[in-house]
Amino acid sequence: IISSMILIWLLLFFSAGVSQCAPEKPKRSALNQLTRTLLRRYDCGVRPVHQWTSVTRVYVDLILLSVLDVAGKTQSITTSIWHRQVWTDEFLVWDPEEFDGLSEISLPSEAVWIPDVIVTEFVDAGKAPPIPYVYVNASGWVRSYRPMQVVLACSLEMFAFPFDKHNCSLSFRSWLHSAVKEIDLALWRSAEDVASDKREFMNDSEWELLSVPSRYRHVQQDATDYAQIQFNVPIRRRPLLYVVGLLIPSVFLMLVDVSSFYLPVNSRTRIVFKVSVLLGYTVFRVNVTEELPSTAVRTPLIGVFFVVCMALLMLSLIKSMLVVKLLHHNDKEVKQMSLSACLLDRQSFERSRLLPDYELETSLEEDLLSLHEEQKAPSGLDWLLQELASLRLALQQDQAESVAQAHWLELCLKLDRLLFWLYLLVLVVYAGTLLLLWTSWSFA
Repeated sequence: IISSMILIWLLLFFSAGVSQCAPEKPKRSALNQLTRTLLRRYDCGVRPVHQWTSVTRVYVDLILLSVLDVAGKTQSITTSIWHRQVWTDEFLVWDPEEFDGLSEISLPSEAVWIPDVIVTEFVDAGKAPPIPYVYVNASGWVRSYRPMQVVLACSLEMFAFPFDKHNCSLSFRSWLHSAVKEIDLALWRSAEDVASDKREFMNDSEWELLSVPSRYRHVQQDATDYAQIQFNVPIRRRPLLYVVGLLIPSVFLMLVDVSSFYLPVNSRTRIVFKVSVLLGYTVFRVNVTEELPSTAVRTPLIGVFFVVCMALLMLSLIKSMLVVKLLHHNDKEVKQMSLSACLLDRQSFERSRLLPDYELETSLEEDLLSLHEEQKAPSGLDWLLQELASLRLALQQDQAESVAQAHWLELCLKLDRLLFWLYLLVLVVYAGTLLLLWTSWSFA
């Protein structure tokens, strides 16, 4: 009996020593235990309210980061935004004292209920980094922050390019849940704070953000009221790049064309110069085609400006060609006349210049012989007087032709000056109208 008791005591002693040497099993962490407790019986497909008549209010906030693209042809705008949603989940509530003072945790967004709030103007999926978690505090306050790149449908009016302004909107609403019974929306911040918040917007881009006004309203669809929060995004294009790259070179070419009117009218240089200016403007127009916005409804005013400038250059060239044609309309070939040809009658001389040279010499000899036969060898003094009279007559005819050509040249110069002032008037009126329009759009 004594030996058996001693054996039992030895077994108990060794078992106690082994139990003290074995490592103690660690306790489950408070974070792990809280996550398991909250999601054990949680159903993410059910709206998180204890009373189904309770309305879940979702607070929405928006921060605009940048405007990436404005497509006039497809009537769409691509923006980068920071979208924030906050709501109360009545099933995700706990006492922080029971979990080592833990008052806020992150849960997988796929494991909790997420409101079906969408952007109604959404037309295409943009690039956005996945955010797999939401933050939940002890009172059930759920926060979901997501950066988004969205492509929105927007009515874009490109007529005033590059001084255009656009006002697009992002309307957030629940896709299925009504505002009266299930999901209501509200602004997380005040409308004044949202409108004046530009600190995250990229101000060095092509577009300038004017403000972000917002409003809350009810939208009725299929006899059901839906809550909607609409954020307007009025933006204005910065025109300096297009003014320097498109408008100023075009204006310079037009000024060069206007200065070409100071070239002589009877010079071929003017026509060659105007053709060179027109060719250069055509090359410039082809190179800047990609810079202009493409629209399917209405042509931008700057496109009309380029077409009208090219039409004015063609009109200037046609005007110069018309003046040159009128200037050379009264010219005649200059013929050298000998002293003996001055004795002939003018009509016989005009007929004789149409004949070959050998016929001209034959007719001159015959006429001189006939003249000598009829006059029966006049005296030397009479012959000299007759020669001088014929020479005087020829000189008077040349002088009359020179005076007529001078008068015709003066008439062409007056016509050229008149057409130049008409052309300049049309150009100034057109440029002034465009300048007033663009100035009013720029400072509106």
